[in-house]
Amino acid sequence: MEVGIVVGRVTATRKDPHLVGTKLLLAQPIQLNGEASPSSPVIAIDTVGAGIGEKVILVSGSVAARVTSNKDAPVDAAIIGIIDTLEYEKIEGVY
Repeated sequence: MEVGIVVGRVTATRKDPHLVGTKLLLAQPIQLNGEASPSSPVIAIDTVGAGIGEKVILVSGSVAARVTSNKDAPVDAAIIGIIDTLEYEKIEGVY
């Protein structure tokens, strides 16, 4: 899992039939301090009703594919939570 921020919506009028009815969002992975991660933004299916500007919990790979009711859906990233607050203590040499 990683932290991200929703930076956009993706509209695809033609897509894999297994994805019909899913909401697609563009999410930028971020570091704990809120700065953008060096990784590129990802297109993720939204399972929780997230909106632009919200911090979210992202999963990818086989775990993301399990969040849909259709196990044949070609999913590589999913938003599984909206973050209300995030608290952490910086430990020297860990972050």
